[in-house]
Amino acid sequence: MAQSAYIKFVTGSTVAALTLDELKERLLHYREQLSQTAKQLGWEYDEAGFPYTIETKPEGEGKWFYLKGINPLYKYIVIGVGNEQIQEKEQHYVQVVLPDDATHGDKSKGNEFCKYLSKLLKAELHLFNGRIMYFNPRK
Repeated sequence: MAQSAYIKFVTGSTVAALTLDELKERLLHYREQLSQTAKQLGWEYDEAGFPYTIETKPEGEGKWFYLKGINPLYKYIVIGVGNEQIQEKEQHYVQVVLPDDATHGDKSKGNEFCKYLSKLLKAELHLFNGRIMYFNPRK
């Protein structure tokens, strides 16, 4: 059965919602940061740190895209955006899905990407295992 993690935009988050294009930009920025780290270390770390290509399919246009692994340790991760009604208020989220045949490497990278995005956006992260991490300012 597929597993999902959610990055929920709550009160105190830096954005109220995110589009797919903005999400892709954030992931490309993450990859750029890895390449800068690789230059500093003198090691091609960006390939190991982000071992995926960003792919889209016509049926997922505007709803989701997927990260396709570039080596056998990684297969793919599906990422989409959505919203839900909570007490007459609309809450937007990013959903990260590990398909049934995803590898342990995919799950590790999925957690890594979710934590990075949640910290960056000060969002509430619901992990694959059901635990919740709060990166938003709470009082």
